[in-house]
Amino acid sequence: MMKLDTKQPRKQRRFLHNAPLHLRGKMMAAPLSENLREKYGVRNLPIREGDKVRVMRGDFKGKEGKVAEIDLKRYRIHVEGVTQKKTDGTEVYYPVHPSNVMIVELNLDDEKREKIIKRRAG
Repeated sequence: MMKLDTKQPRKQRRFLHNAPLHLRGKMMAAPLSENLREKYGVRNLPIREGDKVRVMRGDFKGKEGKVAEIDLKRYRIHVEGVTQKKTDGTEVYYPVHPSNVMIVELNLDDEKREKIIKRRAG
């Protein structure tokens, strides 16, 4: 990931706002649960659709569900079961920042992700 050599909040925010997609995906990382940490030897991983996560902060703390979609533009994820009602009665996903969730179950549908985990575990 690109390293910023500055501590200035202005430049940090500018980098986040203007970050390219290939870096945004890496920034959408969340910590793994204790048992996954022991199993894979990795502390955190970028979130993918299909991962099961537990919300750790906010109004929906303790809720678990699969990641329905990832919004790279706004740095938010949508979790099944974490919804709010609009005034017309329709249910919409409540956007959650990935740092406020913990990955409980990984979506290992492709070999690519398993390779990433093996590489990062050392």
